[in-house]
Amino acid sequence: MPRQAAGYWERTSVADCVFCRIASGEIPATLVHSDNQCVAFRDLNPQAPTHVLVIPREHITSVAVATPEQEPLLGHLVRIAADVARREGLEASGYRLVFNHGPDAGQSVFHIHLHLLGGRRFAWPPG
Repeated sequence: MPRQAAGYWERTSVADCVFCRIASGEIPATLVHSDNQCVAFRDLNPQAPTHVLVIPREHITSVAVATPEQEPLLGHLVRIAADVARREGLEASGYRLVFNHGPDAGQSVFHIHLHLLGGRRFAWPPG
């Protein structure tokens, strides 16, 4: 995939966003959490035995464009991920939380999403 110019994430529209469509219920997903601020659902291409995505209902394309006013929402995503990890039985063995920004980091959907990964040992640094 050719590298895109800086700012590509700012051009992703709500109408074209698969995660907005999941959050609204238009596209089905295996939900593990839902509240008025976010939803969490199982990743369709899991990279670990437990791979859950936690997304805000608000369309924010990237951590690079998040505003100070959105800090409480981003904190809520982290808290929900920790709650889901506890319910999934990952607390004792550990888990990883990851935000990706941009294609070089692996971001393929331009709507902020927090990956909760667990159920296996992870290497550091990641590949």
